[in-house]
Amino acid sequence: MRTKGLTGRAGDAVATGPGALTAADELKRRGLRRMKGVATGLLVVVAVVYALATWAEHSGAGPWAGYVAAAAEAGMVGALADWFAVTALFRRPLGLPIPHTAIIPTKKDQLGQSLGEFVGENFLAEQVVRDRLRSVALARRVGEWLAQPENADRVTAELGTAVRGGLRVLRDADVQAVLAESITRRAGATEIAPTLGRLLERTIADEGHRRLVDLVLEASHSWLTTHRDAVLDAVADGAPGWTPRFVDRRVGERVYRELLRFVTEASQQPDHPARATVDRFLTDFAQQLQHDAETRQRVERLKSDLINRPEVQELIGSAWEALRGMIVAAAEDERSALRLRARAAVLSTGGRLAADAALRDKLDGWVADAVVHVVSGYRGEITSLITDTIAAWDAPTTSRKIELHIGRDLQFIRLNGTVIGALAGLVIHATTQALGG
Repeated sequence: MRTKGLTGRAGDAVATGPGALTAADELKRRGLRRMKGVATGLLVVVAVVYALATWAEHSGAGPWAGYVAAAAEAGMVGALADWFAVTALFRRPLGLPIPHTAIIPTKKDQLGQSLGEFVGENFLAEQVVRDRLRSVALARRVGEWLAQPENADRVTAELGTAVRGGLRVLRDADVQAVLAESITRRAGATEIAPTLGRLLERTIADEGHRRLVDLVLEASHSWLTTHRDAVLDAVADGAPGWTPRFVDRRVGERVYRELLRFVTEASQQPDHPARATVDRFLTDFAQQLQHDAETRQRVERLKSDLINRPEVQELIGSAWEALRGMIVAAAEDERSALRLRARAAVLSTGGRLAADAALRDKLDGWVADAVVHVVSGYRGEITSLITDTIAAWDAPTTSRKIELHIGRDLQFIRLNGTVIGALAGLVIHATTQALGG
């Protein structure tokens, strides 16, 4: 069923919906009408010539009239035969129910199925796809294009725009929730005590812990030097109430001197017994982290308590905001390290593709394999786009669209049929006269 839509001449409606006729189709329809007029006009001309030549022959005009009448008669036959053949493709000539006419409207779905199979077998075949991709030399073209600085700038700018657009589309709350959940789940599923133990063990073997011990001793010495009264007060506050104050003071001073001496000696003597004690403690602790079940469980509980604290979860969320802002700013700045590195990577990739034939062959092979995989796996879906589209068109619209695209050329068949028929009729008549004479 055709519906009203775009119109050409008054009353000439163009179908809308599936298979609708477009403005371009309307132009084709006008051209088709002109060619139909020319072909029909030529038929009328030869008919008039036939009538006049026949009258002239009967009136005794001479032998030439017979030749003209024979040529015109054969021309009419050829024109009518080709008109019938062309018309029978799209409709029933004169509306008569002649068998094997209106071929396109009645065979629309079969034609669509055949067209889909033809495309699938001849255009989507694996070897056809591979040969076509090989002739394109995609990797070489891409490499030569990317190796141009202006093209690298363009690609980098487009990548920057894509990154900015993608990050701005994302909702911060959703990303933060996913990020926090992922980190928490991953941290909870991974036992860190053995890793910490191995790290501590390697640090001790490399004597990396000694710098930390030196830092602690230096800080302790500095604190004791500047907080003598705090040490004396602490000793006095811990002494029994019945001891005299001057005794508490003497004890406090002795304690302070011993502490200061101990820290000073430990800080200045690499082989001090306190350092050896720290080494043994850390070595034992490294082994416990790796092999002691109770120690590992305690570390896991501490880790779980730490990562589930609100402050830590908030820190994870704020880290995403900072990261997003940093990436967006870098993507917008043409002179940022990110943009410059991306541009250098694009130029380097283009140069390698342009110069390395083996790399080009490998990339072309990957592309061909990927395309063949898609084509082989979805050939039915691709060809069904053709068959389903044609099946969705109603028969009159299908016939009309095909006729608009090839009908003008088919009208030349009518013209040729008229001319060839006239020539054939002339030759036959001339041959008959010659043999009869």
